[in-house]
Amino acid sequence: MSLQSDRLGAVATPPRSPPRRSEEYEDLFEQAPVIFAALSGPEHLLEAGNPAFFEAFGGDRGRIDVPIGELIPELGPQGVLDRLDAVYRTGTAYRARAGRLVLGPPGAEREGFFDFTYEPRRDAFGRIDGVVVIAVETTAYQHAQLLAAEQRLLLEQIASEAPLGDVLTGMARAIEELSPELIVSVLLTDPDGTHLLHGTGPSLPAFYNDAINGVVIGPDVGSCGTSAYLREPVIVTDIATDDRWRDYRDLAARAGVAACWSTPIMGTDDRLLGTFAIYHRVPKAPTDKDVALSGAFARIAALAIERHQALEAGRAAQEREKAVRDDLAFVLEASTAITRELHFADCLQRLARVTVPTLAPLCTVHVQEDGRLRRIAVAAATRADEELLATPGMHDEIGRAVARVLASGTTETDHADVARGGRPALPGVTGYVSVPLGARGRTFGVLTLLATGPPLDGHTVALAEELASRAAAGADNAHQFTDRVQLARDLQAGLLPPELPRIPGADLAASYHPAGEGLDVGGDFYDVFPLPGDRWALMIGDVCGRGARAATTTGMVRHTARAAARLLNDPMSVVAAINDALTCGSVDEDLFVSLVYGELRPTGSGLTLDLIRAGHVPPLVRRADGTIEQLAQSGLLLGVAPVFDGSPCRLALRPGDSLVLVTDGITEARSATGAFFDEQRLAEALRPQHAEPPGAAGLIAAVNAAVTAFAGRSTPDDQAALVLTAT
Repeated sequence: MSLQSDRLGAVATPPRSPPRRSEEYEDLFEQAPVIFAALSGPEHLLEAGNPAFFEAFGGDRGRIDVPIGELIPELGPQGVLDRLDAVYRTGTAYRARAGRLVLGPPGAEREGFFDFTYEPRRDAFGRIDGVVVIAVETTAYQHAQLLAAEQRLLLEQIASEAPLGDVLTGMARAIEELSPELIVSVLLTDPDGTHLLHGTGPSLPAFYNDAINGVVIGPDVGSCGTSAYLREPVIVTDIATDDRWRDYRDLAARAGVAACWSTPIMGTDDRLLGTFAIYHRVPKAPTDKDVALSGAFARIAALAIERHQALEAGRAAQEREKAVRDDLAFVLEASTAITRELHFADCLQRLARVTVPTLAPLCTVHVQEDGRLRRIAVAAATRADEELLATPGMHDEIGRAVARVLASGTTETDHADVARGGRPALPGVTGYVSVPLGARGRTFGVLTLLATGPPLDGHTVALAEELASRAAAGADNAHQFTDRVQLARDLQAGLLPPELPRIPGADLAASYHPAGEGLDVGGDFYDVFPLPGDRWALMIGDVCGRGARAATTTGMVRHTARAAARLLNDPMSVVAAINDALTCGSVDEDLFVSLVYGELRPTGSGLTLDLIRAGHVPPLVRRADGTIEQLAQSGLLLGVAPVFDGSPCRLALRPGDSLVLVTDGITEARSATGAFFDEQRLAEALRPQHAEPPGAAGLIAAVNAAVTAFAGRSTPDDQAALVLTAT
């Protein structure tokens, strides 16, 4: 807004059509960064101004209809009022670039540069009744133009992810080349935010940089430590006489520096990133140019540091994500290999082999049979690790740890340097974890991992527990397969939850009826289990075929779902993980699974569910008023294609509403004439009846009674049903 038109490139333009009124401009520019002011009359009364105007020019925002020359008196001596008079008088707009103004009261002035336009404003009759001022502040650009070429290069380095040290050093050298009297230093805040670490200082002696590396952030700690503590610039014009430098005067004298001005480097979230310091070899106070230079450099340094931190955070996030995916892949692959084994001993031997060396260099598996403890499997990464088991006392120490875990049913960990309860650590072992192997409410064995190098961490322990849980189920199933005729029903029960959990705001009921005499294991299953964040998972499914293959696949599906649901927070991803397990080659190509998987969470008005249907019987919803709805949204059977194709469905259950899930053993039950029971008869069975028992159990009883009445008690296929009622 300078009046130096010869250097500003002012351009006069003829009058144009009447602009909008000031109220409209004010609405337009209220939240804009562009500076706006509407002036009225020959006295240039401030009629309206947006926040950007007052931020740039100061003044009391409450003072409206005051001459702008009175509100901002420093504008008069700089010719602004004369230019406004000319626009008002002639009706000719005025535009200028890079106008210089000194703003603020005496003693608090600041230099500013602006691109601006003065436009005449006309009333409804075409008469000039004021002037509209629109400006954009370009101060930072003008102050930084001397460093434009260097900054462009540095910004390109930042964008190309150049090392932070290279960017900061290049920036420091660029400033020092343009202003040889300056010496630049950058210190970076440590992760704890309590110390400053060396960032760059190419022209300072190495002994000086080493001495201030790790300086404490606090009051009276030189210029940089104090600036970081106060989070504001600290200017020391003479180090020899300033008390803030009393502990560093000799160091500064050896380095040949006599003045130091430090500016905090702040992030966009107002977080302290470090300090930028300018040193002089003689006592000196900063000029306006020096202050502007410090501010410009601090902003660019902040950009470089934040970009570096963002990249580091991104890499760390990618590493964490990769670790989670690797963990999931390991668990799925290992558990698939374990559940593929049909014999008890083979399952546990496979468990030992898959843990070495991924989780630990040495593994043992013990089982308790007929009251006796037996080591059933051993795996070692090297011959030396295997020989470690033969060292004196090792077998007994492991046996005692296994006995404790069998008795408690909980995981036990220890390290060589910390004895638990006064017991000696295992000789030659830096740490171990003993994890119970349990199924159907009993602990039948123990998986023990032993470290001979770095101790086992919590991450390894968690993976071992997850794998042991799945392996235990697989081993337990395999144990039952050894006598299918006698143990088929027990095995089928092992593939279903022993009892349904209690879910706040919900009533659960389920039923399972095996085909024929129940001597062969079927593939129908259901499960309900808790998830983090007050969520619950439920599913019902059917594995094609019968016998050992169907049971093994059923266990794999259920435990894959349980493992994936804890690691993934998306029902689609859980179903995709089950499909991956089915299509990875661990089961026969003609063995497929139909499934309904859902995750529910209680809400203030009932329950909300996200359901995925994969080729299964359509779920039915019986509303509290007796209305029956069918959820027809579907996807492919699992195990058909490498990628699962389906879509989720969101369902809200209010109190009294019920979700009914059944397997095709119910809908495909045949009458004596060969007719199917089908979905229509299922819906009819759910309609309200007189004296109907309330809740989920009543609906289960109604469905079973209708199927029995239609098809009789003997059925060629398993029948499973799961009902969830919102309470």
